[in-house]
Amino acid sequence: MAEQKKLLRSLAGEVQDVPPIWMMRQAGRYLPEYRATREKAGDFLSLCYNPELAAEVTLQPIRRYGFDAAILFADILLVPQALGADLWFVTGEGPRLSTLTDQAGFDALKPASDVHEVLSPVYETVSILSRELPGDVTLIGFAGAPWTVATYMIAGRGTKDQGPAHALKDENRPLFEALLGRITEATIEYLSRQIEAGAEVVKIFDSWAGSLKGEDFTRYAVEPARVITAALKERHPGIPVIGFPREAGEGYVGFARATGVDCVALDNSVAPDWAAQHVQVDGCVQGNLASSHMVTGGQALVDETRAIVKAFSGGPHIFNLGHGITPDADPANVQLMIDTVREG
Repeated sequence: MAEQKKLLRSLAGEVQDVPPIWMMRQAGRYLPEYRATREKAGDFLSLCYNPELAAEVTLQPIRRYGFDAAILFADILLVPQALGADLWFVTGEGPRLSTLTDQAGFDALKPASDVHEVLSPVYETVSILSRELPGDVTLIGFAGAPWTVATYMIAGRGTKDQGPAHALKDENRPLFEALLGRITEATIEYLSRQIEAGAEVVKIFDSWAGSLKGEDFTRYAVEPARVITAALKERHPGIPVIGFPREAGEGYVGFARATGVDCVALDNSVAPDWAAQHVQVDGCVQGNLASSHMVTGGQALVDETRAIVKAFSGGPHIFNLGHGITPDADPANVQLMIDTVREG
């Protein structure tokens, strides 16, 4: 039964002796079986849009490790592609997008309601997973947050300081806010369809939230998350939402209250003891082991894992990394982390 799944119990506010565990980017390049499947697909985007193979790589870490949740294999930049942006990946460098810097570029975007044609293979992946996952494993859908997605659409690539997006925000606020609005609408449509296809939880990844300061953080990280969460909960009563405003620092405080999310995912730049005192007081938290431990392993991994579990033991907690696992991680260290969480 869904209410018995460990992850959903934590999201509902239950304090568990052993927290549920999953890992950001758990389906990925650190696993040999993933690399073999990606080769079969041909390239990264072909893998994202092949429902059978995307479902297969989502299932691989569940078979290997028995995580408490599976997260849909996709990419946050599929939404801008569905809105009409050109998207491609450069080997060894990452994603590239056509840039949006003026009104003509915005006017060329599709309406939010038109994204489903491109994204329908993703919904099929969710449907396959909802049938094939073990009964005790929770299926998580996801999307990028509007600010983070906008930074890629404006710059055409990932940037160190999100400078191009900040420049557009400062120079042409109406255009910037119109773009965020369009992404917000498309994200609601996208996540809603994922839920209809079988996602039991959705997560909003705001990877670059930390570069928004002061009022900008409130307007462009908090407010879009609130709008998306409210719309999803209106359409799908009871659906849990996880928010991840990465590197928000003090912005984590009160984020759950301000947005309505059921859980706040934490990066590893904040101390667990501090987060337990200031963030977990509002409900479930997720995190926050440094992903570098998946490379280095050893006693430091064990000690830090135990410290995190202990720090968050007084409230609802989902154990996870503070960032996605990296390609150079050792699969054996993942098992060590899981064993440490589950065996204490």
